[in-house]
Amino acid sequence: MTTADIMMLFSVFSIWSLLLVNVVLIIAGYGYYMKNDKRDIPDIEGEAPFVSIMVPAHNEGKVIVQTVRSLLALDYPHDRYEIIVINDNSSDNSKELLEQLQQQHADRQLIIINTDAVTGGKGKSNALNIGFQRSKGELIAIYDADNTPEKTALRYLVAEIVHDSSLGAVIGKFRTRNRDVNLLTRFINIETLSFQWMAQAGRWNLFKLCTIPGTNFILRRSIIEAIGGWDTKAIAEDTEISFQIYRLGYRIKFQPKSVTWEQEPQSLRVWFKQRTRWAKGNIYVIIKNIPLLFDRSAKRVRFDIIYFLSIYFLLLTSLLLSDTILIMNALGYVETTIAGFSSFLWLLAIVLFIVGTFVSLVTEKGEMRLSNVWIIMLMYVTYCQMWMVVAAYGLYQYVKDTIFKREVKWYKTERF
Repeated sequence: MTTADIMMLFSVFSIWSLLLVNVVLIIAGYGYYMKNDKRDIPDIEGEAPFVSIMVPAHNEGKVIVQTVRSLLALDYPHDRYEIIVINDNSSDNSKELLEQLQQQHADRQLIIINTDAVTGGKGKSNALNIGFQRSKGELIAIYDADNTPEKTALRYLVAEIVHDSSLGAVIGKFRTRNRDVNLLTRFINIETLSFQWMAQAGRWNLFKLCTIPGTNFILRRSIIEAIGGWDTKAIAEDTEISFQIYRLGYRIKFQPKSVTWEQEPQSLRVWFKQRTRWAKGNIYVIIKNIPLLFDRSAKRVRFDIIYFLSIYFLLLTSLLLSDTILIMNALGYVETTIAGFSSFLWLLAIVLFIVGTFVSLVTEKGEMRLSNVWIIMLMYVTYCQMWMVVAAYGLYQYVKDTIFKREVKWYKTERF
């Protein structure tokens, strides 16, 4: 057996191990969706707990008015929640737009915090810490500045957390508001439904584990106080705080009936910038929390640490290695006796990818379209391959930022 054969076998084993994990999560996630669809959301008995909704915003003039109006329209008792918008060192017309909204809704608890280059402009985590100092709710909800939550979104989250003291947080789901704009937004919509929300449902169903997304979630105030606020060095503050919640002994539940709609990137340039930020942020959290693998008190986060390590390091390495060997074998530079076998497994992996992704979509109304099969096939050979570039570049950016000790700043996703 040649060196190329050994390297190829290692790559194939690694890729297929992670692929099978994903298949198991899809099956478990589908089961959770079916059970949850038949389950009624519990009622909030007695007086509803007071909730502080925080919206960090940096140059969000294009979307912030629609977001605040949707938050004002929630069916949660209006005297039991406040909205805190942290207009963080914006240079657009956000301040004027927010002041107009505040005047129009003087009877509501709408708080606007305007920061400058001295106090703000240091990233989402810093903005959330500023907002938290002004908040008074026993529960804290977070929404991104481009979100339009459905009216029931907050009530469903609160109902879940007040009925289970073991829950430190409850997450809802976000959907793609601009999914039909172009092919890229179609890809993002499918990615969100299958690789984010179906995987979340599967992890909750099997392990009672979830990772907080950046928006549409609620957590206990006592948790933020216990951990001393958000880590300002973490640009993936959602993953970071998830690990902190589990370390405190709480669980995080996924309630897919709580839905918000958000705007996704409509150009490759914006998408690439956003996803490399996500990759870099997740790598920071993984490396920071690797010691927890050997901490007995942190057993709940071990699966997630191993899972993220596998995705960002093992899978990336295996994909790059196998692709390189197959290309070099085809050009005659190396010789491998299992190239044909690897090609068969590669084709089988594509079939599993298409079937699993399509099954994930059928749980959503309006997504049961045969045209999605062709979109998924095209997605595999284009969009999914771009992920390797994103992950590799995110790792490079993390290493560079670590060496030069760069300060965390707002990584603004351009709105349309």
